[in-house]
Amino acid sequence: MSNIRIKGVDIYHPATSVDNQFYLDHFSKRGKNIERFLEHMGRGRRYIIDNDGENGLTMGITAAKRVLEKLELTGEEIDMIVFSTQVPETTFPANAMFIHDAIEADHDTIILDSNANCAGMTVAVEQASHYMKSNIHVNTALIVGSDYNSLISNPEDEITYANYGDAAAAVILEKTEEETGFIDAVYFTDSVNRDKIMYPGNGLSNMKQKEDSYIKWLPFDGDIAMPPTFAMLETILQRNNIPADEIKAYCFSQFSLANILKIQDELNIKDNQIIYVGDKFGYTGTSSPFLALHEGIETGRIQRGDHVLFWTIGAGYQLIAMLIKY
Repeated sequence: MSNIRIKGVDIYHPATSVDNQFYLDHFSKRGKNIERFLEHMGRGRRYIIDNDGENGLTMGITAAKRVLEKLELTGEEIDMIVFSTQVPETTFPANAMFIHDAIEADHDTIILDSNANCAGMTVAVEQASHYMKSNIHVNTALIVGSDYNSLISNPEDEITYANYGDAAAAVILEKTEEETGFIDAVYFTDSVNRDKIMYPGNGLSNMKQKEDSYIKWLPFDGDIAMPPTFAMLETILQRNNIPADEIKAYCFSQFSLANILKIQDELNIKDNQIIYVGDKFGYTGTSSPFLALHEGIETGRIQRGDHVLFWTIGAGYQLIAMLIKY
């Protein structure tokens, strides 16, 4: 049976980079000192769309074109396009339709949008890998993840406004007969926080323009995700007979540096195994683990044949861990 490997990855972010001082000043005027919050989340800078010509879809299109150019592929060679986003530019038609047009894909190309919130692009890669294995006609897939987070971040709420950044990532998956590529994935879902992070805050059927312009983020205990995270990471390593110290790179959700440090301590992971980019990109949602993957490849920290372990979390909440051999 063919294996599914990541042939290549590329990214796009807006030109404007905003540092922590902007947000410190912004919230200071509102009587809040968020310095400790920014340190806890691991923030430094983040890229923000600040013009009318860009959005989540344009970022995704640019990332898609970049990875095709890097790999010297044409749109006609892509059998499947999956666009992962939680901030779609349109719901009719699918955003993937615009990517199909932009890269001049063929008429028999499968297209769809997917949304598993911040876990979305990792889920899309995992799901597409399984689908490619079962469909003899799909040999190459383009997976794009892009979130225009600053569009719906509440200026009165530091956890979104000061934490999020805008960026996109795109990967090409291809079939190969080599012993490489996608290996395994583990999921964990607990719907206990399903009403804590919502957009629109009251649902589409009850939208009120001013009230629902931003993400509704209610307080909840984020630490409840840590025990199942530790268990699922141990499960995926044990059932594939790979010790934690033999993973070359851990590409985790960049939502919180504090969470990464907790996982690192639990699994006794070395500093050089962790790829952290949340200090320069902020939290980019669905694309964040793949920004880390791109960083690892571009800096030479990830080479062909290395094992890479992804982990990320989606609102509500859903966890996914995915193991690949790059």
